[in-house]
Amino acid sequence: MKEENLINLCKQNDQQAQSMVYDQYYNTMLHTCLRYIPETLEAEDALIEGFTKVFRKIHQFEYRGKGSFSGWIKRVMVNECLMILRKKQVNKVDIDHLIKLDSSNGADDDILYEELLNLIYNLPKGYRTVFNMYVIEGYSHKEIGEKLGISENTSKSQLSKARSSLIKSLAQHENR
Repeated sequence: MKEENLINLCKQNDQQAQSMVYDQYYNTMLHTCLRYIPETLEAEDALIEGFTKVFRKIHQFEYRGKGSFSGWIKRVMVNECLMILRKKQVNKVDIDHLIKLDSSNGADDDILYEELLNLIYNLPKGYRTVFNMYVIEGYSHKEIGEKLGISENTSKSQLSKARSSLIKSLAQHENR
């Protein structure tokens, strides 16, 4: 079924279409939620609440072609995760420089990726939130500040701290 038709059916509260959207985006959006909330049960709660909002607010979505629907869903999920973190009083975060990781092209890519995800999960919640928003989601420091209720400089500072922590952890990991 074409994405535009699927969206239109969801706007009509068609449960089969909603189920198809859920199934299609479940894994991708769960991984998005897990980058912000590494506790699986809490991330799944954010995912469910996010999909509830997607279907409740789908009439606000305007179809613009391929890719924009998944981006819209992702924004809803990120915002839901941020709301959960905000409720936990984790919105006082800082960041500075983008981490650029060298990628190798070999059989170890999946292992490196899993190890890197684990290192990111182990960052303090504030560092992890800003790191994800800046590096993975592509938010600017200004946007991060607005969404988290912090200053742009605080966002930059937290990114710097997250970057330093990850570099230190990667160096320790390589020395094993």
